[in-house]
Amino acid sequence: MSFRLTRRFVARLGSMGFGALIAAGMIFALAGQATPAAAASRIKDIADFEGVRENLLIGYGLVVGLNGTGDRLANAPFTQQSLVSMLERLGVNTRDANLNTRNVAAVMVTATLPPFARHGGRIDVTTSALGDATNLLGGMLLVTPLLGADGEVYAVAQGQLVVGGFSAGGQSGSSVTKGVPTGARIPSGAIIEREIGFELGQLQTAHISLRNPDFTTARRVADAINAHLGGQSAHPTDSGTVLLAIPEKYQDSTAALFTEVEQLLIEPDTSARIVIDETSGVIVMGQHVRISTVAIAHGNLTIRISEAPQVSQPGALAPTSAATTTVDRSNVEVDEDGEKRTAVMPAGISIQELVGGLNALGIGPRDLINILQTIKAAGALQADILVM
Repeated sequence: MSFRLTRRFVARLGSMGFGALIAAGMIFALAGQATPAAAASRIKDIADFEGVRENLLIGYGLVVGLNGTGDRLANAPFTQQSLVSMLERLGVNTRDANLNTRNVAAVMVTATLPPFARHGGRIDVTTSALGDATNLLGGMLLVTPLLGADGEVYAVAQGQLVVGGFSAGGQSGSSVTKGVPTGARIPSGAIIEREIGFELGQLQTAHISLRNPDFTTARRVADAINAHLGGQSAHPTDSGTVLLAIPEKYQDSTAALFTEVEQLLIEPDTSARIVIDETSGVIVMGQHVRISTVAIAHGNLTIRISEAPQVSQPGALAPTSAATTTVDRSNVEVDEDGEKRTAVMPAGISIQELVGGLNALGIGPRDLINILQTIKAAGALQADILVM
């Protein structure tokens, strides 16, 4: 920001008082410092290679060994049916028995199968109570098949649960709960039984998918790869994909090619965008946001009504039927914020200068949200506004 712009804007704030000018000066001093160039990022931090992905697994199982904190079988028929079926497979007939245990809980078991996971490897699993169990502390998950999206079993889970929270209560009804005791983890609790077929060595081309699609970023990724490989092996196919043809010298070492490519540095480009969270009042603005010349006038009509009841006592000559009464007294004040000023924002200033000037006018985050939306409606804000 030039000194000419700072002096022009401070002149418009001259009638605000000495304290406001000091605050504005501090803001402009920070805004006037040289801003560093956009930080470079590795390709591995902004993009993914096609096929190199995780797969989600899910299963249904039983947790046993709980200390009376499991499901009520009367309220959770699925738990009772699962318990009866499991005991029948073990040779125990309980079809006509009246099961009334609270040491068993039905849980959903989830896990993530990493890319290139091999048969016999182990992965972590997470269990979550499905019925009305209150605490999974001390429970043991029984053998649970974990299925993929195709319905095939890719892993089998079993093990002692590790619960991060707890719940305790007294006979009088008071209780304390920390964390979520109905969820637990089993570190290395599942064994991989099936591999997902994917061979890097057979790839002739690879797609690099950007996590934040942008044409400029895709072009920079392709240029960085071509500069490193010394050819025209990569080119963007759209705003979110870069097609990489595997060079001949890397046909038998695709993993080595990916290792080199993912370490290349580029500067991602971002569009001008303002994200507003109406619930919490949080505003996040990109550095490329610009505004055209616009005048901003901000003021609120505030009405304050205060009640001050007064006690009225009868006088000395009042009739005997008179009694002490309370008389309502209301005080109404109207504040039209007459001290607010109109600020003129010159064309081309950055969002940092805009926010600094509005803060100097005493405008808070909540009012700033309305002002930004109004500027956008007037066509003077060159940015997209995303309201969450």
